[in-house]
Amino acid sequence: MKVAVFTGNPIQQNGSIVYNEQGDAVIIDPSCYDRYEQQEWIDFIREHNLKVHAVLNTHCHIDHVTGNAFFVNHFNIPLMAHKEELFTLSFAERSAQMYGLTAYVPSPEPTDYLTDKQVLKFGELELKVIFGPGHAVGHVAFYSEADHLLIGGDILFKGSFGRVDLPGGSMEVLKKTIFERIFTLPDNTVVYPGHGPTTTIGEEKRTNYIHQF
Repeated sequence: MKVAVFTGNPIQQNGSIVYNEQGDAVIIDPSCYDRYEQQEWIDFIREHNLKVHAVLNTHCHIDHVTGNAFFVNHFNIPLMAHKEELFTLSFAERSAQMYGLTAYVPSPEPTDYLTDKQVLKFGELELKVIFGPGHAVGHVAFYSEADHLLIGGDILFKGSFGRVDLPGGSMEVLKKTIFERIFTLPDNTVVYPGHGPTTTIGEEKRTNYIHQF
């Protein structure tokens, strides 16, 4: 399994394409906002001859959903998120106005809802859902034990963690998520966060700022 990261939109969010040698792929938190960014994703998909099965959202803050409508419509594929994220998605258009994202095309609502510990299978591609609220009420992460990787959204960053001052955020809940659900993963798990560089579980267990709270 491989992960291609695309940092896009004015908020500089790390969207990703997760794919395998068989060409199965999913798009997670599509960060593309303008036509140039959209074309970057499309060119990569064509170059690697990928079959995109779905769009997945770790959560539905505006910077993580700017490309939802584009890819759902372009590939005629389902959008999947946790049901609790309908709450977060309801703020997206107001957030777009606040950040000056005037070209934002509203995301459709999810067609399929994710649940904790659910195993997602797309052809030969397999990911496990980890429910991880705190930054957002319905936040999830996507984990591959076999490939030692976690698409973590805004739960955990290199040296830091997701903000908790947005609607539905909670420092107490986020700490519980990080210590009980994320730091319990193997130390060699590579974390692909929603912002900033990749890291590992082991490194964050040793050095992350969350230990100061």
